[in-house]
Amino acid sequence: MSRKAAPDFTLTDANGASVKLSDYKGKVVLLNFWDTWCGPCKIEIPWFIQFEKAYKDRGFMTLGISMDEDGWKAVKPFLSQTGINCPVMVGDDRLAELYGGLDSLPSTFLIDREGRIAFIHLGLVARRDYEAEIQALLGQ
Repeated sequence: MSRKAAPDFTLTDANGASVKLSDYKGKVVLLNFWDTWCGPCKIEIPWFIQFEKAYKDRGFMTLGISMDEDGWKAVKPFLSQTGINCPVMVGDDRLAELYGGLDSLPSTFLIDREGRIAFIHLGLVARRDYEAEIQALLGQ
């Protein structure tokens, strides 16, 4: 199966720094679209925090994009409550369209070291599935 390139974007993280997806080429990226009121998102986020700790030295990176309508007002308190350890940005409709509309949250894209989408998960997925896919992409 041929993989298509993940649409590039540049957004600003909670500290005001610019985050560009293509800057992470060469790493395996877990790109997670979520929302502070989304129940399944809250289940997954602690897993992603653990994946970040476990795999970052092997060339793995998690990027979180909140689709909250209230933007940083909703997201910043959530970040301090959850201890998220990866860059988080606030997305918009234009970005959602690039990624197929994001009809359900969470929507998670696993991106290979060449910057191509390897796996897409819409909704809650088993932790072991993520882990197997991350390990497969890191092992390539």
